[in-house]
Amino acid sequence: MTTTTDGAVELSVSGMTCAACATRIERKLNKVEGVRATVNYATERAVVHLPQGMHTDDAVRVVRDAGYDASVAGHDRERTGDTVAGLRRRLVVAAVLAIPLGNLSISLALVPALRFPGWEALCVLLALPVVTYSAWPFHRAALRNLRHGASSMDTLVSLGVLASFGWALWSLVAGSSGPGYWLGFGVTAEGADAVYLDVAAGVTTFLLAGRYFELRSRRSAVGLLTALAGIAAKDARVLRDGAETTVPAAAVLVGDLLVVRPGEALPADGVVTEGYSAVDTASMTGEPVPVEVGPGDHVTGGTVNSAGRLLVRATAVGANTQLAQMRALAEQAAQRKAAVQRLVDRVCAVFVPVVLVLSALTLAGWLLTGHSAREAFTAAVAVLIIACPCALGLATPTALMVGVARAAQLGILVKGPEVLEATRAVDTVVLDKTGTVTTGRMEVTGTTSFTGARDVLRWAGAVEAASEHPIGVAIAAACDDPPPVTGFEALIGAGARGEVGGAPVAVGSAELMARLDLPVPASATAWLSGLGAATGVLVARDGEVVGGIALRDTVRPSARDAVARLHSLGLRTVLLTGDHEVAAHAVGAEIGVGEVIANVRPADKVAAVERLRAQGRHVAMVGDGINDGPALAAADLGMAVAHGSDIAAQAADVVLVRDDLGAIADTVVLAGRTLATIRGNLVWAFGYNAAALPLAAFGLLNPLIAGAAMSLSSVLVVANSLRLRTALATRADTPAEG
Repeated sequence: MTTTTDGAVELSVSGMTCAACATRIERKLNKVEGVRATVNYATERAVVHLPQGMHTDDAVRVVRDAGYDASVAGHDRERTGDTVAGLRRRLVVAAVLAIPLGNLSISLALVPALRFPGWEALCVLLALPVVTYSAWPFHRAALRNLRHGASSMDTLVSLGVLASFGWALWSLVAGSSGPGYWLGFGVTAEGADAVYLDVAAGVTTFLLAGRYFELRSRRSAVGLLTALAGIAAKDARVLRDGAETTVPAAAVLVGDLLVVRPGEALPADGVVTEGYSAVDTASMTGEPVPVEVGPGDHVTGGTVNSAGRLLVRATAVGANTQLAQMRALAEQAAQRKAAVQRLVDRVCAVFVPVVLVLSALTLAGWLLTGHSAREAFTAAVAVLIIACPCALGLATPTALMVGVARAAQLGILVKGPEVLEATRAVDTVVLDKTGTVTTGRMEVTGTTSFTGARDVLRWAGAVEAASEHPIGVAIAAACDDPPPVTGFEALIGAGARGEVGGAPVAVGSAELMARLDLPVPASATAWLSGLGAATGVLVARDGEVVGGIALRDTVRPSARDAVARLHSLGLRTVLLTGDHEVAAHAVGAEIGVGEVIANVRPADKVAAVERLRAQGRHVAMVGDGINDGPALAAADLGMAVAHGSDIAAQAADVVLVRDDLGAIADTVVLAGRTLATIRGNLVWAFGYNAAALPLAAFGLLNPLIAGAAMSLSSVLVVANSLRLRTALATRADTPAEG
């Protein structure tokens, strides 16, 4: 069973097609005495607080009674993947059959000379799988809505598809009772009703495409939570009564003495009681250099012991560990994002019932005024078809697909429509330092000699040639022709030493020199204190500290220009990092960032983002590390650089594939233009329906013209969306629209 940090049960919910579904399930669960539940449409999860005596199966049963499916969370990605695959199969069937059906039904219906025996049956056979199998998700949702006395866009789609298909089928079986339809320039031949089959198949195909791409963008919403859970150690070695015992990590208690071997993840937060090692903290801090730890140092669950055996006294376990709290923060952020209301769903809540009532009134009105059943039904079907929200359904997905494709050409992966809403008012860009503004790789920036020795780098490079520490690797890479070394010894947590050219050489921190009883001269101390953003390593030979090597995590070449471009767009920039003040401000000054926030932990990053938002700022967060995940999710717009961790990419709304920070400004501009396009599409779709519905109700638009007008509306929406293909063709520094 999957539980949240406070013991509530977490369920995976399937079958939701809009935010109204989540509200309906939540209302059903909360009606049960003692139950408190929240349902997240974006992540397809329900967090349910059960009263004593109530089993998880009871909550699942309530969800299923509401017409949806539920199971204990744990296999979300596999289930969602099956749903996406099922939609893809339905879409392929619809697209493959709709193309020949469109050509046949329109040409043969309008030009009798092209007709052949059985052409109507062929059209019906082509349309049948589309309006049944492919359109089943819409029909199923409409039936579920009917059970609960509600309606949605799915209701209108289902009715429009069934009405157009049913009318065409009835006309073909029973025969047309009239000469055809007036098109404004003449009257069609009998049998033109077959064109409704094309309407039914076209509506299904277009809207299935929109549903498929929306679901694909949503499936990554649970990825962050799954990935964060994957970092945690599954088992722990506990030292009890002098013997090591392997237990599940969940069974670790505060005060237990944990044995952590090289390469293993720490199962809990704690304090080192014995041993020295370098701990890879990239999962929590994003910093590239492992932290050297020894007795008395605090370590965090989820980080990895790089070398050396450690004994750790557990101080925080389970839900109280820093990793668990990061997961909780990410989930809270996801819940906040799920509250973003969808314009189409809001409008359809009113629009759909109005259309249904109008269609029924049209049918009744024509019958009561003495018109024939065929005339009355023709007008009523025309209302349904003209109102069928094909253009409305295409307004967002087509602009999104074109915008996403254009973004991909620019090295930007956009995950979903929430990105467009978020960029509408972004005015502050928060940049992570390590791995985002900088490369995340240490490089030698200079050497110095305190005694006049000229081979400081060669001696150090010889010793570090056998080292696996990032600093050692950087020193070795900077030395072209190191001499051989003998007696190499890695001094865990401090540096390394060996014999070079017959003399002992030690490379490491000032603390290492003190441990080796090697006096550090005042010139070396002054040099270390003046390094600023760089890291200093001392080199001793033959019992004397002879020089030092400065290393630094280098700034990306594109960083300064990217920040300048963001400023030209009127955006405020903030550098946010877990690094120390001196290094952070040095990097900030180098790239031109106006505000620097240093010495922050993962939870502090979330707090910093929320603090900016509380000031009325609309924040875009750019990061790469696992520790950036919750902050990326908490921001109005999360951007992850692709070379960073998978968790950062899961948490972000945008992944910057191009190794150029200029992609940040491109994202803001392109997303703004895409949002403006979507707004234009929606205005057209709503305006078109508002103007055409009265005409259809008064019989001025028969179903054939209604179908053509609906198709034209869709074409106009698509054409407007295609204009985004040339967006940012010149990379102009244009402010984001919308």
